[in-house]
Amino acid sequence: MRRALLLALLALGLLAGPLHAVQPDEMLPDAAQEARARQLSKELRCMVCQNQSIDDSDAPLAKDLRLLVRERIKAGDSDGQVMDFLVSRYGEFVLLRPTLHGANIVLWLAPFLVLVVGGAGLWLAYRRRGSRPAPTAPLSSEEEEKLRRVLSENSGDVTKL
Repeated sequence: MRRALLLALLALGLLAGPLHAVQPDEMLPDAAQEARARQLSKELRCMVCQNQSIDDSDAPLAKDLRLLVRERIKAGDSDGQVMDFLVSRYGEFVLLRPTLHGANIVLWLAPFLVLVVGGAGLWLAYRRRGSRPAPTAPLSSEEEEKLRRVLSENSGDVTKL
């Protein structure tokens, strides 16, 4: 009984591997071209799912993009030419990892800027906290007597203090 349960769990574990949406009819006959197509498909965003590559997506648009990538590879385009074609057609949003130029620089640098500004704010707050005057010592008996005398002489007239 224990052995059967262990074998069943092992079989389920083997079935839990990564699944790809690429259908057999999409695959290229040349293994090298298919490997290139799969690699490029992993770097392209599904425009429907938006946080999934077209290699993993079952959306019809993802299938169309996978076929388009394979057509461009069959036509002899390099990886860069395929990516440039898709970016010119769909914009940089189609890339899962945007490039480091133009308006994307803000996206790449924003986390670091937030850390620097936050660190500077904490540093300033710490410095200000450290520069506060030390608490004063309690009044001596002579000082308390002098204070009482001044307060009783002015009896509520704050402007004379």
